Amino acid sequence: MIKTQISEIKKLLSTPKDVVIVPHKNPDGDAMGSTLGLYHYLTSYNHNATVIAPNDYPDFLKWLPGNDSVVIFENQQEKSEALIENADLIFTLDFNAFHRSGDMEKPLEASLATKLMIDHHQQPDNYAKYTYSDTSMSSTCEMVYNFIEMLGDLNKIDSKIASCLYTGIMTDTGSFRFPSTTSRTHEVVGNLIAKGANNSNIHNNVFDTNNYSRLQLLGRALQNLKVIPELRTAYITLSQEELDEFNFKKGDTEGFVNYGLSLKGVIFAAIFIENQQEGIIKISLRSKGSFSVNQFSRAHFNGGGHDNAAGGRCEESLQATIDKFISILPQYKDELSQE
Repeated sequence: MIKTQISEIKKLLSTPKDVVIVPHKNPDGDAMGSTLGLYHYLTSYNHNATVIAPNDYPDFLKWLPGNDSVVIFENQQEKSEALIENADLIFTLDFNAFHRSGDMEKPLEASLATKLMIDHHQQPDNYAKYTYSDTSMSSTCEMVYNFIEMLGDLNKIDSKIASCLYTGIMTDTGSFRFPSTTSRTHEVVGNLIAKGANNSNIHNNVFDTNNYSRLQLLGRALQNLKVIPELRTAYITLSQEELDEFNFKKGDTEGFVNYGLSLKGVIFAAIFIENQQEGIIKISLRSKGSFSVNQFSRAHFNGGGHDNAAGGRCEESLQATIDKFISILPQYKDELSQE
């Protein structure tokens, strides 16, 4: 963001406003960490801020400071639409196209509020008056930290803000192991720990929350793991029947796709999860090196994301989706052969 925009935003925020902060549908750690981190920052200036999530999110994120104040659109649609309609400012965090907000798309499009986007995904839409978009960033949480710094307010970061932002950076960097983790990322994380983020407790809250049924589901996912060695690809499938068998709850499959990518020689991994309620197959894609799962997903599965981490969807059956995936792969044989 250029200095003139920051100056305008500072002026906007100089008096209390009605503010709505929105993450993407099926929010993850970065989405909830960034929205709640920004929420605490804005409320410290007496703004009437509300985080509205399109739908519910995993229990392992519900310890985040401010969680009890989050409004869930799918459960409280009338209240949510009124908040959006009456908002002076709307922040959209960790997504860059209104359709990524699910059923909130139309209310957001209709809103006359000033819109601000903070996001690190590729190819942002042009809906916000103020856009802070940087695909090189590890996470939207790191960008929110930078945003607060641009406003000259690092001194406003307390333990609540620090805990929220640390959570999103940790989860979106794969516990600081993905290539997007830079020396600047570690500098920010160090400052957040100094501001009160308890890194050990946060890690335990997010990752050490397994229950028996989730581990059973992981076992089934690993039983379903298939490898295509000549294309350096692995994929996992989970049917609705299998999800039901192991009492699936939102967030239970988080990280499963990475088991395929951990195999020696594999540089492309996918997981296909049946969702009968929505009538789709949800797809998560991961890669190593230069193979862009963002481009792959955009081209074939109505999705997108980052070069090494993306998502998509298919409205065909689970088997038809897998068949489509396998039929497409040979087109990428040369790219999948590269180191």
